[in-house]
Amino acid sequence: MTSFKVLVADDHPATRAGVRAAFEGTPFIVCAEEADAAGAVESALRTRPDICLLDIHMPGNGIAAAIELSSGLPETAIVMLTVSRNDDDLFAALRAGAVGYLLKDTDPDRLPNALQGVLDGEAALPRALVARVLAEFRGRDKRRRLELTSREWEVLELLRDGLSTAAIAERLFISRVTVRSHVAAVLRKLRVPNRKAALDLLKEYERSSGGKLPALAE
Repeated sequence: MTSFKVLVADDHPATRAGVRAAFEGTPFIVCAEEADAAGAVESALRTRPDICLLDIHMPGNGIAAAIELSSGLPETAIVMLTVSRNDDDLFAALRAGAVGYLLKDTDPDRLPNALQGVLDGEAALPRALVARVLAEFRGRDKRRRLELTSREWEVLELLRDGLSTAAIAERLFISRVTVRSHVAAVLRKLRVPNRKAALDLLKEYERSSGGKLPALAE
């Protein structure tokens, strides 16, 4: 069974222990634990985890850590684990490059499934927060939101054709990790929570633009 490394950064030992317990019997392994943002960045750069679970309000600020890590480790998925339901925190995390925003009162048994979804290229957001994200971006200019690179467009179109992550990797001669990275970038740029929402947005854009694709980003 393939295992995945997870860095957990939270200033509460009980939270870190809870995450370790939730991972028992799953493919997820805690590769490092830190209590502040600076330690999280240092450990992540050293261990290169598949996922970083970051508390927003830990010392040094989890958002600041997310910004640094999304730049320094672009193939590492950043997921916030927090008690905050504040919209400012949510959107700051997404702008920082996070692909997940999980609340600490989430059922621990659901954590591995949520993180597996992240590795498959989906965002991890509680249902209560998805509506806020969609409401925030629904009225924004669609053309700006659909400015993707040529490779991201290829991946999105293959998703529309029903291809899996493995099939896309084979078609484009790239790794599955790279496919997931492209999917995560698409979701982040479109500000949508998952693949289905991205495809729905693509269909909406094509209907409103007469089927014309937007210009590619440089």
